[in-house]
Amino acid sequence: MEEESMEEEGGSSSSYEAMMDDQNHNNWEAATAGGYRQALGPGLASPPAAEPALPLLPEANGLLKACDAASKAGAAAAISINTSASKFLMNVITIEDYKSTYWPKLDSAIDQLLTQSPGDYIPISYEQIYSCVYKCVCQQHSEQMYSDLIKKITNHLERVSKELQASPPDLYIERFNIALGQYMGALQSIVPLFIYMNKFYIETKLNRDLKDDLIKLFTEHVAEKHIYNLMPLLLEAQSTPFQITPSTMANIVKGLYTLRPEWVQMAPALFSKFIPNILPPAVESELQEYAAQDQKLQRELMQNGFTRGDQSRKRAGEELTYNGSSACASSRGYR
Repeated sequence: MEEESMEEEGGSSSSYEAMMDDQNHNNWEAATAGGYRQALGPGLASPPAAEPALPLLPEANGLLKACDAASKAGAAAAISINTSASKFLMNVITIEDYKSTYWPKLDSAIDQLLTQSPGDYIPISYEQIYSCVYKCVCQQHSEQMYSDLIKKITNHLERVSKELQASPPDLYIERFNIALGQYMGALQSIVPLFIYMNKFYIETKLNRDLKDDLIKLFTEHVAEKHIYNLMPLLLEAQSTPFQITPSTMANIVKGLYTLRPEWVQMAPALFSKFIPNILPPAVESELQEYAAQDQKLQRELMQNGFTRGDQSRKRAGEELTYNGSSACASSRGYR
C-alpha cells in the first residue's frame, strides 16, 4: 500500500513538474483536466462547464431600454439648456445698449405721438416699440426708462406752455383746446405702449399709475400756469354766445375738471353747464330766477338769428306723443 501511494505521489509530482516545465503551456489544459479528475474522482470525466447566462425578462429588458432613452434625453436637455443660456448671455442689454439703441427708438416714437393731430397716420411700428419696452423691463432698465420718459414729456409740455404764453387773446382758448386734446390723445397710445413698465415698476415699486403721472405733468406744466389767464376768457366767451364753438367750450371745461376738480369753485355756473351735479339741488324759492335765466338765453339766441321754431317743436311734440303711446301699447301687449 505504501508503495502504491508513493507511486501515485510520484506520478502526481512528475505530472506537476512536466506542466511547470512546459514553457508554452501546451499541456496546461490536459494537466488541469487530470487534476480535476483526480480531485473529484472517477465520477466526473471533465471539469464543470461555466454557468450559462440567464435570459433577461421582458420587464428588465424594457427597463434597460428606458434607462438608455432617459440618459440620451438628459444629455439632449443639457445641451439645450447650455444653448439657451448662451443665447441669453448674448442678448444681455447693457446700459450703453439701452442709451444708444433702445431709448432712441422710444424717443422718436414718443415725439411723433405727442405732436400728431387727430386722425393723422403715424409711420411707427407699435409692435417694435412694445417689444423694446418689454426687453428693457426684463433687463432691469425700468427705472432709467421711466426717468427718461418723464423728462421727455416734461420738456415737450414746457415748450407747449411757452407757445401758449405767446398766443394772442383771440386765439388763446382755441390753442389751449388743441394742446389739451392733442396731449390727451397721445396718452391713449403712450400708456398702452409702456404697460409692462407700468405694471412691473410704477405700480409695484412706486405705488402709482403711469396715466395719472402723465396727466399730473400737464396739470403742473401747462394748466396751472394758464388757468388764471384762461378762466376770464372762458367766462367772457360764455357771456357772448358763439364766440367759440360749444364743442371747444365743452372740451376745455371737462378737461379742466379732469385735471383738477377743485377748479370748479372758480366758475361754478360755467362748469355746471357741462358737468352734472356741480351746483346744489334746485329749490322751489329760486324757480323764478331759473325761469329768468332761461328767458335771457332765449332772447340772446333770437338776437343771433335763431327763431323759436314753434311749428317744429309742435311737430316734434306730436311725434314724441305718438311714439310714446305706441311704446306704451306695445308694453301692454297691444299691437
